[in-house]
Amino acid sequence: MTMTLRRILMMTAIAAGLAGCASGPEPDVSPDGEVSGAVVGPRWNLLLVGTSERLDLSPTPHFRITPDGRVSGHDGCNQFGGSVELGDKNRIEFGELRSTMMACPNMQDAKRVTDMLDEAYRYLIDHDRLVFFGPDQRVLGGFQRAD
Repeated sequence: MTMTLRRILMMTAIAAGLAGCASGPEPDVSPDGEVSGAVVGPRWNLLLVGTSERLDLSPTPHFRITPDGRVSGHDGCNQFGGSVELGDKNRIEFGELRSTMMACPNMQDAKRVTDMLDEAYRYLIDHDRLVFFGPDQRVLGGFQRAD
């Protein structure tokens, strides 16, 4: 088992115990509607779907959240964009995700990436790793900070 996989699995176990608690600073929404927090700004590259599955997609699926509450990225097949709302206790909700409509050999894997964002309910950040959880506290997948 690789060190990265061990770290994600350990984070998952810790997160299960802390699912109702916030990790890191709470996101902040300013009066002008801008969002801030550890998840905002950096590029996040896909590591895993679920707790252990790696997808072989090119380009590497990734996304970035901007302070104006927008998300943009690539699912490994198509570019996508939409809105994002951050709330208390690391709540996250992606909305209005739209993408280009290119046909690719791995379209179903790319769809799994955007489905993960659609289902994301909470997140946990540990150093340079970001893990999304569904409303049932199930691990949806993990990303790594790229910059």
